[in-house]
Amino acid sequence: MIELMDKTQLKRSLKRIAHEIVERNKGAKNLVIIGIKNRGEYLAERLRSIINEAEKTEIPLGSIDITLYRDDFKEMTASPYVGGTAIIFDIEGKDVILVDDVLYTGRTARAALDEIIDFGRPNSIQLAVIVDRGNHEYPICADYVAKYISLKDSEYVEVRVVEVDGEDKIVKVTKE
Repeated sequence: MIELMDKTQLKRSLKRIAHEIVERNKGAKNLVIIGIKNRGEYLAERLRSIINEAEKTEIPLGSIDITLYRDDFKEMTASPYVGGTAIIFDIEGKDVILVDDVLYTGRTARAALDEIIDFGRPNSIQLAVIVDRGNHEYPICADYVAKYISLKDSEYVEVRVVEVDGEDKIVKVTKE
């Protein structure tokens, strides 16, 4: 296991991404933030907090579970865990910031786009990820990225967050 980013670097990256979001969207007044469960929802909370503090505002925050929207749903176990979606605000005409931990094939992001559209027609959907590891199977790219990495087939990346894993860091792991 190799550490790619420690908690201080992750915090700085989230701060940079938050400022890029505000700059690109000319402020925060039309923003809503939605995190993809599981780790994306915690990263979304952190981005929201940074933006709220900097812009003196309260951006709506939601989370989505894309399990039922996956294109491989039928191949999953007989009783997959579905964690629920919490979008209790109108997304019509809003600029949605979709947050996830890792962008790899693009399948999770594609499923999230499908689910968000079921809630209404936003002005835009922008994707923020901590790690983009390339090799996308779908034509999806992130608008905001903390770290780009290239991995071999025998490697994967873990974004660890204190809320789930007890620590904040990004590590590269080699499969056994």
